[in-house]
Amino acid sequence: MEYVKLGHTGLDVSRFCLGCMGFGDPKKWIHQWVLDEEKSRPIIKKALDLGINFFDTANVYSMGTSEEIIGRALKDYANRDEIVLATKLHGRMHQGPNGAGLSRKAIMSEIDKSLKRLGTDYVDLYIIHRWDYNTPIEETMEALHDVVKAGKARYIGASAMYAWQFQKALYAADKNGWTKFVSMQNHLNLMYREEEREMLPLCKEEGIGVTPYSPLASGRLTRDWSETTLRSETDQIQKSKYDATADADRLIVERVAALAEKHGVPRIHIALAWLLQKETVSSPIIGATKISHLEGAIGALNMKLTAEEIESLEEPYVPHSIVGHA
Repeated sequence: MEYVKLGHTGLDVSRFCLGCMGFGDPKKWIHQWVLDEEKSRPIIKKALDLGINFFDTANVYSMGTSEEIIGRALKDYANRDEIVLATKLHGRMHQGPNGAGLSRKAIMSEIDKSLKRLGTDYVDLYIIHRWDYNTPIEETMEALHDVVKAGKARYIGASAMYAWQFQKALYAADKNGWTKFVSMQNHLNLMYREEEREMLPLCKEEGIGVTPYSPLASGRLTRDWSETTLRSETDQIQKSKYDATADADRLIVERVAALAEKHGVPRIHIALAWLLQKETVSSPIIGATKISHLEGAIGALNMKLTAEEIESLEEPYVPHSIVGHA
């Protein structure tokens, strides 16, 4: 395993992060394909054995069940001092006017509930899952600063927003002497590259570590276009991300397949190698639901693409509608 600093911090994270949305309870979540605790634990253990020290979950994943599963597994299998544990907030956790969002009330309540479910005194990275259009960013940033100063989080991060929003948050923190975001968890892969226009240059300028989610386009970059899985057939969010541009995206998938065949490697190596060569990318988030997914990802560390190969992979891309920021 390789380790890198998360942005301009002194925090060492593994080159891949294990995304934990796939661990939980399908009865409590919108996705039917998530794994229960018994099936999740071997994958978490394998990630640790492979050297992954970075784990990402969220309060809303299976309504807290993901946090509970990852918390118990890490307690049994890992040294907490070497684990970089991230969780997120924003989504609706209970009915009522204060059941979601990034108000001071929500932040102070949800951090304590997440820590209890995770079975830890602190998280290493506390992330706002989406932008809250109904709460002043100054209120959010000051509350996050207070969470850090209370010792409940070591760093703070953001996810899935417009670059102007992220810059506004960074400015508010800088102006008031509050804790600033150190990471951006955004939607980025060969089939969706809209973040290259504004967000990636901003992150480079500000020294923000980028931890892309959906690096394999929900698996579409790793299999034949006609091949389906339980997730591809039932995941409506995935369909909303990629179905509208299927004709153009298919050309990209075909180029990934051709390049993988040329090098004699799995397609996952090509898709992830493309991400890893980007200067701002610290640690792509791998949503593994099989041990083979982890093993395939690790192999990408040895894959180096030439400038010509990168150009060939990128050439078929067409602009996409923005997704993920709502």
